[in-house]
Amino acid sequence: MCSNDRGVFPSADLQRVLDLLRAKGYRVIGPTLHDGAVVWDTIVRVSDLPIGWRDRQEPGRYRLEQTGTDEIFGVVHGPQSLKPFVFAPREPLLHIERTQKGFSVRPQLPAPEKIALLGARPCDVAGLAIQDQIFLKGSYPDPHYARRRQGLFVIAVNCTRALPTCFCRSMGTGPRAPTGCDLALTELDDLMLVEAGSQAGRDLLSELPLQPTSEAIQVEAAKRIDACAESQTRLQGQAALPRALYDAHDSQRWDDAASRCLACTNCTMVCPTCFCHTVEDRSTLDGQHTERTRRWDSCFTHEHGYIHGKNIRPTIKDRYRMWLTHKFAAWHDQFGMSGCVGCGRCITWCPVGIDVREEISAVLTSDGQPSLARSPERL
Repeated sequence: MCSNDRGVFPSADLQRVLDLLRAKGYRVIGPTLHDGAVVWDTIVRVSDLPIGWRDRQEPGRYRLEQTGTDEIFGVVHGPQSLKPFVFAPREPLLHIERTQKGFSVRPQLPAPEKIALLGARPCDVAGLAIQDQIFLKGSYPDPHYARRRQGLFVIAVNCTRALPTCFCRSMGTGPRAPTGCDLALTELDDLMLVEAGSQAGRDLLSELPLQPTSEAIQVEAAKRIDACAESQTRLQGQAALPRALYDAHDSQRWDDAASRCLACTNCTMVCPTCFCHTVEDRSTLDGQHTERTRRWDSCFTHEHGYIHGKNIRPTIKDRYRMWLTHKFAAWHDQFGMSGCVGCGRCITWCPVGIDVREEISAVLTSDGQPSLARSPERL
């Protein structure tokens, strides 16, 4: 659970939350409709949100449809997680300038900004916590990540509807928001149940005209969240991980997956936790100025496996096996947790519809055939 303090307000009063955040100096960002998908963008009014829209996601397929209702958070998620707000797709690290005596180096930190993210899903809140573990809690915290993370105020929305691609329940990351958010909302028809998960969240709640939360409302919210969890397809074989994936290094299933994989990098680009990156130096023509830039990369690219004259992952089979094994096995050894939050984006945005749940199930069975356990869906 994400809260100690809670209350209820009419869904029509959500604008008060936006206004209060803006008055505190936050730029409010929420899900918006753009070019047939839901993407994060600055919002000023509740009407900027995709009210009455829902998403339909399947392996290799994403569609939006209008329901004609007043549902504010009917869309589960789009291709973007929270990762770009803390780990920028491309950002300058250093500016190097030639001088008479040599050269000077100036670090390029991002400008401080207060951003309130409205509508983050529990899987993405969990993904943010994993990124915190990688970029903030090691021996060398990343100053660029830390600068952006410091200004975030995260308002999660508990899920009461799951997609066929969702498996957050299997990963323990949803559909109820874990710790790590400032506020968590549960949309109940024309009401919003709001729960505080941080002191900043409690401070904001103290300034809102909230109604007390009745037992009936809490029971109804729990009922809808539990139904969402029950509707999800399970990830099979988790109890055997991570050892079983290491032991399956020579499984024939890797060849099957490689025959379908395009190495397009879509799965890593939409993943809330993938953090592969590269560093580039770009100089002006006169050689006086150089900018060192960090940009997202992917372990699926051929160049990413090139080390000192040899490519250690020359084939798609090598890259797919490394990615899946790292995500569900080696990540445990490195960080003490799984590298997957069960959002299902890698399934939806894979052009050929490769489903990681099927691949893990198949790799862990002796005959190489997947065995999924699907609960009745309640979409």
